[in-house]
Amino acid sequence: MRTDLIILMPEITLLVMTCVVLLVDAFSEDKFRKITYWITQLSLLLTICMVFYYSPDYSYLAFNGAFITDTMSVILKIVICGISIIVFFYSYEYLKESELLKGEYFVLGLFAVLGMMIMSSAYHLLSVYLGIELLSLSLYAMVAMHRKSKYSTEAAIKYFVLGALASGMLLYGISMIYGVTGSLQLTNIADAINNSAIEKIYLVYGMIFIIVGIAFKLGAAPFHMWLPDVYQGAPTSVTLFISSAPKIAAFAIAVRVLVDGLFPLIDDWQSILSLLAILSMAIGNIIAIAQENIKRMLAYSTIAHVGYLFLGLIAGTPSGFAGSMFYVISYSLMTIGAFGMIILLGRFDLEAEKIEDFKGLIVRNSWFALIMLFLMFSMAGVPPFLGFWSKWFVIKELVDSGFFVLAVAAVFFSIIGAYYYLRIVKIMCFDKPDTMRAIKASQQMRTVLTINGLLILIIGLSPNTLMNLCLSAF
Repeated sequence: MRTDLIILMPEITLLVMTCVVLLVDAFSEDKFRKITYWITQLSLLLTICMVFYYSPDYSYLAFNGAFITDTMSVILKIVICGISIIVFFYSYEYLKESELLKGEYFVLGLFAVLGMMIMSSAYHLLSVYLGIELLSLSLYAMVAMHRKSKYSTEAAIKYFVLGALASGMLLYGISMIYGVTGSLQLTNIADAINNSAIEKIYLVYGMIFIIVGIAFKLGAAPFHMWLPDVYQGAPTSVTLFISSAPKIAAFAIAVRVLVDGLFPLIDDWQSILSLLAILSMAIGNIIAIAQENIKRMLAYSTIAHVGYLFLGLIAGTPSGFAGSMFYVISYSLMTIGAFGMIILLGRFDLEAEKIEDFKGLIVRNSWFALIMLFLMFSMAGVPPFLGFWSKWFVIKELVDSGFFVLAVAAVFFSIIGAYYYLRIVKIMCFDKPDTMRAIKASQQMRTVLTINGLLILIIGLSPNTLMNLCLSAF
């Protein structure tokens, strides 16, 4: 039991620090709200240190197989905390300008990170559900944080109702799997499927309900109906948070459940994921073309990216799973940069939600225009940026596994998807700006955006470093 608690030290540390943030904020005046922000960042840095220090060099199952610490969980926890630190850097500027700088954003954000860390190490269907609900409940409250905005309230209600429906489906699937196998622990489920003469049809039904729940959390079509409205209606700082690290945690759940628990049913879940992937790539890329609101455009873009994320899982090989892991990390880095630019452009006026707001950005601030160009080229899959390699690795694994039609579809929809990203580049570089006022940003904002943009290029120039790290997880 003592060893189990030591393995859980990163999560315990984050929980304690979240309570500290809550208490400090409760007794702080608004003018001292910056203290809450810095304690939040310190909490995440401390959690990363704990992950490094307390994670063993081997896979370890704790609490009777409910919680696992392995290479994948360690990498994902560090990435989740790192991405969250950048998100809070961007968010601080937005919250301060929008007069939304309240402690609840940081407290809920830390609880969400805790939920994501639990999801990364969940090895039991109840701990899977616990992590998902801790994350989801935090996000529901964050979306509704802008109390004076009717769009924020509407988005929160939609997200909550549909999220509750997805959670119900997930629980129903879990109950069916338990009823057939007699266990909720993933290794035991896999053994039961392999060794028992059980009715496969009931397992497949349970698996379908679980996949539906996971697909909703990722925003895959046709379970994407909440995504555009939530992205548009939520405060940009919350949209930034939802669009990044939670996708990494949802990927972790997909790998744990499908690969570790339901791998004997691979033929069945490959077919389901193939359908979801094609629908997501088609709906996401085609509808994104018609969008004038950049947050809605990025929402449909997210749906398409989830489709590409599924491709590595469909390949059914360790290299394919590593490719999907590479993809979700790359996507998170790209999307936080894009929303960081939206925050930068909108912080002095109203929300910079229209694509037209990027007109003539190269004239107003050439450095930020260059960063945005890096981000858009990467999301479009232009070499040598990071986004190109993320698509390359998953499509290559598809071809190697014999899924030629799916690989061709992925390339086709990538070409369609490049249009709306390159459209933003065209607007930035060739359209005349409505105002010639220079864009100014704090030193913190300039530094973080620069690091974010350069990471996209640097990792893209040497993708094998990150890919080898992902391969070590499988």
